[in-house]
Parts: sequence; C-alpha cells; structure tokens
Amino acid sequence: MRRREFLEAGVVAGAGLLCRGLPAAAEDKPAPTASPNTDTLNVALIGAGEQGRILINAATLIPGIRFRAVCDIWRYRRRAARYYLETYRHEVNEYDDYREMLQKQKDLHAVIIATPDFIHAEQANACMNAGLHVYCEKMMSNSLEEARSMVRTMRQTGRLLQIGYQRRSNPRYLHVFENLINNAKLAGRLTHAQTHWGHPVRDDLGWPKKQTIAEDVLRQYGYANMHEFRNWRFFKKYGAGPWADFGSQQIDICRWFLGATPRFVLAAGGLDYYRDRQWYDNVMAILEYPTPDGIVRAASQVVTTSSGGAAAFFEQFMGTEGTIRISENPKWTRLYHEAYAPDWDRWVKQNLLVKEQQPDTQKPDQPKPEDPNEIRVRETGQVVAYEVPIVLDKPSHQPHLENFFDAIRGKVKLTCPADEALFTEVIVHKLNEAITARKALELRPEDFAV
Repeated sequence: MRRREFLEAGVVAGAGLLCRGLPAAAEDKPAPTASPNTDTLNVALIGAGEQGRILINAATLIPGIRFRAVCDIWRYRRRAARYYLETYRHEVNEYDDYREMLQKQKDLHAVIIATPDFIHAEQANACMNAGLHVYCEKMMSNSLEEARSMVRTMRQTGRLLQIGYQRRSNPRYLHVFENLINNAKLAGRLTHAQTHWGHPVRDDLGWPKKQTIAEDVLRQYGYANMHEFRNWRFFKKYGAGPWADFGSQQIDICRWFLGATPRFVLAAGGLDYYRDRQWYDNVMAILEYPTPDGIVRAASQVVTTSSGGAAAFFEQFMGTEGTIRISENPKWTRLYHEAYAPDWDRWVKQNLLVKEQQPDTQKPDQPKPEDPNEIRVRETGQVVAYEVPIVLDKPSHQPHLENFFDAIRGKVKLTCPADEALFTEVIVHKLNEAITARKALELRPEDFAV
C-alpha cells in the first residue's frame, strides 16, 4: 500500500479506540534508552484511524524512527497500517489490546496515542508507568480530572508527555511569535484577537459492512454500536465537542501568543443543523485576556455547517499598528500594516517579512496613487499585505513529532508538555460549561491546579 493510498483510506477508517483496562504496574521495567550509535527510537502506534495515519505519515519521514507495533481494536485498519509500514520496511507486530502490547513488546522507547479522547488518560498513564515516553493527541481527555492525572503521572514517572498541539513546533508560528510579536512588536499593542474554524456540511462516517465489529466486542470497549464507534466525536461519552476537535488548537495559540490566560469566558452554541448528535455543531465565544500591556478581547468561533468561503481556519491578532493573521495553510496567512503606523520596510530588509506584490493597474494618464499611509476622512488608505518568509516543506505534524523524539534523545525541551497543555484543556472545558450555563464564567487560579 503506497503512502497516498494509505492516507486516502481515511475516508473509510476513522480514529480508533483500544481496549480499556487497568494501567500497567508502575514497577514494570523502564523502556530501553536510544542506542548511542544509531540514535534509533522504537515506537508503537495506539489508534490506527485517520489521525493515527497522519502521524504515521509524518513520523516515517523522520530519520531514526522505527515502528515496532500497531494497536487498534479494528483489524481492518490495524492491518492496513501494518501493510503500509511494511512498505517502508518497518517490521511491526499487531495488537488489539494495548495492555498485551505493553506486556509483550519490551523493545519500545515511545508510544504515539491517537485514539478517542475518553481513553487517552488511561492509555497514556499505563504507557508512562511502563517506562515509555508518550506523544498523545489533543484533547488530553474529555474529563478534566483525567487530564490532570496525566500530568501527575508524567511528574511521578519522569517520562515525557507531549500533547498534540502541533502549531507549537511549526516554524512559521515560531517565527511569528518570537520575531514578529515579541521582538519586532510588529502589530504594536495587541488589543483584539479572532479565530475561525469552518467545516462544510458532512455526512456521518460509514464503514464496509463486511468489516463490522460485533456489538458484544464493541460493548467490551465501551461502544453502543458501530455508528458511535465511527462517529465518536459527536457523542459526549467519547469526546469534548467542537471546541475540542477544532477550536482547542486556536485557543492554545491565543494563550501562547498573548502570554496570558483568560479571566472570563462567554460562549453560545447549539444543535442548529444536525439532529442525531449530542454535541452542538456551531459555537461562538468571547474571551478576555489580561495581558501586561492591557486587556485583549478575543472572539472565537467553530462552525460545522459552512467552510466560510473556504477560509477553513486561521488565528488573527489585531494591534494598534498592524494585524497578523496566521494559519497552518499559508494561503490564509497575511499581515496588514495600519496606514498611520511606522512603515515595515526595516523588517522587510531584515527578511522578517515579505511584501506582497501589488498588481500594476495604473494607466499612463492616471494620477499618482495616494500615499498608503495617508488617512482620509472616511477611509484609511491603500491596504498593503505582507507575507511570512518561512516555508514549511513538511507535513504539519512532523516538526512536533521531531521535537518529541529529539526531547527523548535529550537534545531539546518539549514545546508542549502536558502541564502546559493543561491550561488550554481547562479553557476549552470552561467554554463548554459556559454554553450550558448560558452565562459568563470566571477562570480562577485553582481551576488550573493539578
């Protein structure tokens, strides 16, 4: 199975759930250390669904990474993942129970977890107690107490626990944060933020009928039926809703870029379109961040019934001297200079920005264009856009995985350890509470305690 065919199979096979059970005993032997000669790390994947395949695709491009095991209760996608990895000469064993994998697979250094949210804590804690380092997809859990347990286990075992807020390792985001916001203070004093994530209307996920898992087996793993197994994100038992699936990445960027935690949140949402789901489909929120420079008010929305003109996702930070709109998709990344603010030419000369080429539409007999910095009574002058000069020529998850593996080797620190990610998890859960309560909710220091 070729790489492209493997990824396209995600239309049929979604994220997986592995067997629930008690965590492995803390006295289990610790994982072997990376070889000083080859620097090779042996890795297992728990959850071979859509997100698991995305992570496999990124990880197999990283030198020194060898997959040794794949674990998923659905043989259909577990086998597909194994065949795909064997194409790249990874010799892997298959497991349907993560506990059996921990008992038998003694050559592992790390585990990548890409299962539904509600099983993350159990699996991550078991792996860390078994001596393994863990890369776990966000959300940490659909339960705050279980998310906190992951931080406690990380601290008690000394194992690394990276959470999949992958923008934290994206060089484009790092450039904007370190060079443009912190050093150049390009946008001046930040006063507002805006985030958007849009999806068009989509049908529920199906499955090949010949590959249906028996209902007694599904119940053993916590599912009522195959429909819930395939569409777990729509049900409160398994996930934390649209904020968790999409908006959490953007809430994380706001806290990171602003260097502050919101002091109150107000949110609204509902089942406006889909009638057979438990989680609301469209949500909007207002958050207030007390930064050292003053209050920043943020508006955030996640919609699952419109792509918004194909502007699927972006985070926008507005200040007194400019606006920075950043996205994992370069198409939606632009920076806009306020007409009256000092020009950005020096930042262009320092290769921190690239000025977007303006089309030459002026005719010979036309007057000279207005100065773009001149302010008129009813308009602010010509809008000039700038671009970020940093190019990410890798899959978007690869830098975050590279950071994780290099941290295991002792070369770097994690960009998003579990205790840092917990702040974002608390905010997302509080937003869900605000929707239910239909009122503004305060965030206090004790909300973030482990």
